[in-house]
Amino acid sequence: MTIEHQFNMLVREIRKECVGNGPREITTRFAGPWAISEMKGNLTNIEKFMIESSEGHQMVHEARTTLVKRIYEDSSKVKKLEELVQAKLVSIYADINIDLDIAMTVYVFDKDIRVNEK
Repeated sequence: MTIEHQFNMLVREIRKECVGNGPREITTRFAGPWAISEMKGNLTNIEKFMIESSEGHQMVHEARTTLVKRIYEDSSKVKKLEELVQAKLVSIYADINIDLDIAMTVYVFDKDIRVNEK
């Protein structure tokens, strides 16, 4: 199993635990110290209903981007990612396109991730 696949499974597990459902599809690429994850099918049925109004659209976007960053304030979740890639998580950048239901998260680690060694 590739490190990308293992990373995707771990991200899905963490999101499912914290949000109630994980993304339907995840693609992760490693570039130096970055893990860049594209996630499709993130929104719950309630969120899909909420985004029908402009206020709901804004609320879901803010909640999703804030929530993702807060998820990784939990040291036990961070530790799982760090153990997998053998590097320390330095920061996270996250955004979601509500209309397309595609989220992007960039995980920045303290050193290059060695993809071929896993």
